[in-house]
Amino acid sequence: MARILIAEDDQSMSGFLVMALEKAGHKAVAAENGLDALKILEEDEKEFDLLLTDIVMPGMDGIELSNKATKLRENLKVMFITGFAAVAMGRDDLDADKAEILSKPFHLNDLVKQVETLLAA
Repeated sequence: MARILIAEDDQSMSGFLVMALEKAGHKAVAAENGLDALKILEEDEKEFDLLLTDIVMPGMDGIELSNKATKLRENLKVMFITGFAAVAMGRDDLDADKAEILSKPFHLNDLVKQVETLLAA
């Protein structure tokens, strides 16, 4: 079982992600945006195995969050979910070779499969 931090500003999407990941046996903690997710990482003493973050969010986007999060937690794996994959791939601050990106819309089974593949790597 992995501990997964979800940063997603769409509450219904966040709920579906938590439900799917917990049904697959993981512990999921949801944050409404990048700022809240970073605060959780700073304050929670337990380790997270994965940060699952939307790229486009108000306040702090997912790429900025991932850069800060991996400085706080060096072993943290990151997966991005986005409806704007083409925009994400054009970002200079995103290492496309290392980034796992899942484009919306996606099936929750595909999400779980990709999460488990990333966690096993």
